[in-house]
Amino acid sequence: MASARTNLTDVVRSVRLLRVNGYCMTKTMDSLEGCIRSRWNVYGYDWEIRLYSAGLPGHHSMYLSWIAAELFFLGEARTRNVKATLGCRLVDPRGKLKPSEEKRHSGKFKNPQDTSHPILLIEKSYLERSAYLRDDSFTVQCTITVLKEIPDLTAISVRGIMDVPSSNLHEHLGELLRSGAGADVTFLVSGESFAAHKAILAARSPVLMAEFFGQMKERSSRDAEVKDMEAAVFKAMLHFVYTDTAPELADEKTETVTAMAQHLLAAVDRYGLDRLKLICEGRLSGGISVDTAATTLALAEQHNCSLLKAKCLEFIVRTPATLDAVMATDGYEHLEASCPLVLRELLKSARGRKRS
Repeated sequence: MASARTNLTDVVRSVRLLRVNGYCMTKTMDSLEGCIRSRWNVYGYDWEIRLYSAGLPGHHSMYLSWIAAELFFLGEARTRNVKATLGCRLVDPRGKLKPSEEKRHSGKFKNPQDTSHPILLIEKSYLERSAYLRDDSFTVQCTITVLKEIPDLTAISVRGIMDVPSSNLHEHLGELLRSGAGADVTFLVSGESFAAHKAILAARSPVLMAEFFGQMKERSSRDAEVKDMEAAVFKAMLHFVYTDTAPELADEKTETVTAMAQHLLAAVDRYGLDRLKLICEGRLSGGISVDTAATTLALAEQHNCSLLKAKCLEFIVRTPATLDAVMATDGYEHLEASCPLVLRELLKSARGRKRS
């Protein structure tokens, strides 16, 4: 019998909402006294998230103005590293505000009290002006993602005679989505309705896990309205959730496919679908043109896509003629209005290319 391979492509993810009450009091405390601690067990390992309202202990004074978080490993010492990621974003338990952009840090954990790099979630002055702070309280959605090794069953042969067939789970789940059998939630998107299954959605999206099985209002509702999204984009995202495929992005290079990839990237970042986000990044990275470069750069900046951002900058400054052509597009006007800070990086890149 052939031996099974292992890989690190599967993950275990856990999501919780941490609520900080009495913010005005906690922000004036000592860093450790004003710290909210939450213990988790993910993939058999014990973890602790520490959420600081009064600044990070033992760090530069500049960090005192931030709401910050760290991930601590509480398990026993190991011979091999555990790879894990902490993600944090502000959410509105009332459901009236969109979640803020998720900020993440990954790390390798081996010994007790190993910690991640701190996440600087939001400056306190900005939080105090925002609608996320209500009745002297705010809520943070925290996600711990742990990479695990899984056997690749398609590599196993039965008694050296017959190969195990490839999984067709995606086909069965795709048919379940098409039939709507057993659906327990209906999404209303731009005038169209989509029947789906809360358990499947929650298993794939940490955001929907929190909405359906956390403390947010959609937990008991059978209808969920999705705003600021086209129906075709939501349909493509839903297809991926059930089948792990995005056929809309596999066609030839067309403007329609590029536009779909742009809209999908924004949508999946909203729901924490990291794999589809990477697929969209890859599709957009391979199709940058004068007409799309500025728009895609703005998208990459807004949704924390560092590789896609670098590809856009490289394309735009590769020749003076390309830079001039991009600056003449409508997308460049959008970039100026929505992401003024990225223009500095564009200017630096252009100067660097000119010197070389």
